Amino acid sequence: MEYILQNDGSFRFDAPDAIAGFARNYDMRLFGHTLVWYAQDPAAFHPLDGKPGPFADALRNYILAVVGRYRGRAVGWDVVNEAVAEDGEGLRDCLWSRNLGHVDYMRRAFDNAREADPGAVLLINDYNLESLPKKRATFMRLVETLLKAGAPVTGIGTQTHIAADLRPGMVTEALRDLASLGLPIHVSELDISLNRGRGLLSSQADLETAQNRLAKEVAEAFAALPPRQRFAFTVWGLRGGDSWLRSSKENPGPPWDQPLPFDDDGRPRPMLAALEQGFGAKI
Repeated sequence: MEYILQNDGSFRFDAPDAIAGFARNYDMRLFGHTLVWYAQDPAAFHPLDGKPGPFADALRNYILAVVGRYRGRAVGWDVVNEAVAEDGEGLRDCLWSRNLGHVDYMRRAFDNAREADPGAVLLINDYNLESLPKKRATFMRLVETLLKAGAPVTGIGTQTHIAADLRPGMVTEALRDLASLGLPIHVSELDISLNRGRGLLSSQADLETAQNRLAKEVAEAFAALPPRQRFAFTVWGLRGGDSWLRSSKENPGPPWDQPLPFDDDGRPRPMLAALEQGFGAKI
C-alpha cells in the first residue's frame, strides 16, 4: 500500500506490473502481499479517520483496484498481515481497527478481496506462530472467529522467521496445529537467523548445525501436510546480503548472519541441502 496508494488517493502500478510481468514471462506463480497491515498509516486515509462509512468505502475501493488488476493472475493474497499483538494478548490497535472494529476491518477486507477475485486463495498471515504457542492460539481463535463471521478466509500464512536456537519440534507442532483448521498452509517468509540464536549457541559451527536441522524440520513438516493443504513454501529472499536481518535500518544485523539458502555471492549454503533433504520425494 505504501507504494501503490498515493497521498491524493490515486494509484500507481508500474512496479507491481513489472513484477507481474516478470512472473508471467517466466511462468512463475504470482502472489500478493499484503492488502491490509496494521503498520500502514497512509495519508490518503487520514481525512477519513473517524468516518467509518467513507473509510470503509475507501478501503473497498483500494482492494478492488489492486486485487482486480491482477484477477486471474495472482494465485493468492495475504489479505490481512500481523493482526495479533506481539505477545499474543489479543489483537493490535491500528488505523483500520480504530475505524472499523478489530474483527470487522478484517472481515470487510476478505469480503472485498473475494469480490475482486473469486478464484484467489485469501490468507491471513502472521509471525512467531512457531516460537510463541500463546500467540498461535490467539491467531487460531481469530481465524475461527473470522470464519464464523462468514469471512472467506481460505488459507493461513505462517511467516516462519525463526532463530537457530528454536527448540526441536516446535515448528512441526505449530504446522500441525495450524493445519487442524483444515485450510491451506503457506510457509510464507522463511529465514533462520544465526545471530538471533546466539543466546544459547555460541559457536558458529553449532549455530549452522542448528540452522540446518531447523531447515530440514520445516521442510519435512510442510511436506507431511495433506497435499490440498500445501499452498506454498516461500523463503524471505535467496542471498544473505539481501535479508531484512542484514539490510534494514531497524535490523542492522551483523554481516556474518546468513539466514537464507545462498550466501552473499549467490553460492548455495548447507541450508539449501537441508531443505532439499527435508522435502525429499514427498512433494
